[in-house]
Amino acid sequence: MFEEPASSADGEIKVSFGYQCSGRKAVRDNADEYEIIPKPRLRRTSGSFSCLSGAALSANTTLANTNICNGIIGAEILPSWDSPNSFRRIPSSPSLSSKVDILSSSLQSTLSNLSVSPSSLGESPETDSYLKFMSASSPNEGFLNAMEVQVAGGAAGEDRVQAVCSEEDGWLFCAVYDGFNGRDAADFLAGTLYDTFLMNFNSFNWDNQEDSTEVSNHLASGDSLQNMLDDSNISDVGKSFPRIGGKMDVKVDAISQKDNSTEVDTSSKSFKEGVLECLQRALSQAEIDFLSMVEQDMEDRPDLVSVGSCVLVALLVGKDLYTLNLGDSRVVIATQSSDSDVGETERYKAIQLTDIHNTDNEVERSKLFLNHRDDPSTITAGKVKGKLKVTRAFGVGYLKKKVLNDALMGILRVRNLISPPYISTSPSVNVHRISKSDRFVVLGSDGLFDFFTNEEIVRLVHLFISRYPSGDPAKFLLEQLVIRAADCAGFSIEELMNIPPGRRRKYHDDVTVIVITLGINQRTSKASTCL
Repeated sequence: MFEEPASSADGEIKVSFGYQCSGRKAVRDNADEYEIIPKPRLRRTSGSFSCLSGAALSANTTLANTNICNGIIGAEILPSWDSPNSFRRIPSSPSLSSKVDILSSSLQSTLSNLSVSPSSLGESPETDSYLKFMSASSPNEGFLNAMEVQVAGGAAGEDRVQAVCSEEDGWLFCAVYDGFNGRDAADFLAGTLYDTFLMNFNSFNWDNQEDSTEVSNHLASGDSLQNMLDDSNISDVGKSFPRIGGKMDVKVDAISQKDNSTEVDTSSKSFKEGVLECLQRALSQAEIDFLSMVEQDMEDRPDLVSVGSCVLVALLVGKDLYTLNLGDSRVVIATQSSDSDVGETERYKAIQLTDIHNTDNEVERSKLFLNHRDDPSTITAGKVKGKLKVTRAFGVGYLKKKVLNDALMGILRVRNLISPPYISTSPSVNVHRISKSDRFVVLGSDGLFDFFTNEEIVRLVHLFISRYPSGDPAKFLLEQLVIRAADCAGFSIEELMNIPPGRRRKYHDDVTVIVITLGINQRTSKASTCL
């Protein structure tokens, strides 16, 4: 039923990892088992996933880790996170604290020479750097502040993938950073965004909500979060939270219950609002700090002003799946239909949980034209200012600040940059309540969807899992993509994979995939699946 690619395809699969929930035990590859020591703490949620796998295929050539943030990202922080072939256990709190302190010192040195104001993102107690505010905070024993976590991740071409799991507390953080024009932005995100989110979350004052105002007072993009929550069946629990300003698109389809305990109730409306807030804060902070470093370094490295990344984050807490995205990566969930009249494969529906932010999206095009009425060249040749297909992205400073655009020479510089910023950093966020019908979730960079529709992906994963219950569905999707890309190009698989990275970008993009199997039924007895 499934075609088997030649073994040479494996040579370009740079990342392949898996994790199987196992209650009290986990296994790394074929290494000795170790036991997760139970702690005297209340479990505030139960996990809703049984296993996951991730894989990434490279097509681009890119420089090694650069000296962004004085080399700390590439030399000290990323090596502590990267584990491209299996999950490994690391202490959460100590490594988090030291990494934030190291990065904070470097950023403060950078930002002290700049006049950086987050006015475009709203008022903040600290106007020079959000990281300064965050690093000064002392995280309390928060819901996500697990003592140990399982981590995996790595780079393929300009893409980066990251997964962090706390099985003891029942949560999972996955991210796909689809870099372009270099890997610096994706590297920065992989080295900072998870920690920044965690610091925001654990320093958040979840209890003091008496004097706070409604979230709808802070969200000015379409229907407010509060209105969307009120229009759904979510009970009216608690107030909202202070937030960094700026607009973001919000979808909420979760159903929650009232908070009947003194502990953090992860199903409450107020908890969901807080998680969305912390995700937004983390991304806003990362953007400001990254562009500040670019501005300082652009004389030596003017190419940094064009470096950017799409951002895709999925956070599974209990039965709630939070997603945040900038750009054209996607999260697709497979849900089983109750219709008994359809065949087994047709029973699985593909539901896309994220928006696509590119110039093919009429809504995005309309927003651009509305925000740049005096610029007839806003979209040229199907790209923003003739340069970029995506309409929202991290980094890519030359389309956001005139001073960064001026750092480029000749044809690389954007002419008539009349009303920047042209690229938005306002994410779309979504909360999806996992139901009994939901079977698995697929995260993928846009290169995956160049060859497969959402429905094809769901069908392939479902059939593969059914036939190979101990197999690796993420790696399988990449193998099927190689087969299809070779067929489209008129090559054999061997001929396609023998084309050097860089030149092979003509036939397929860097591709990153994560597959999360939902439910508590175990598919395998192993934590790592490295085929």
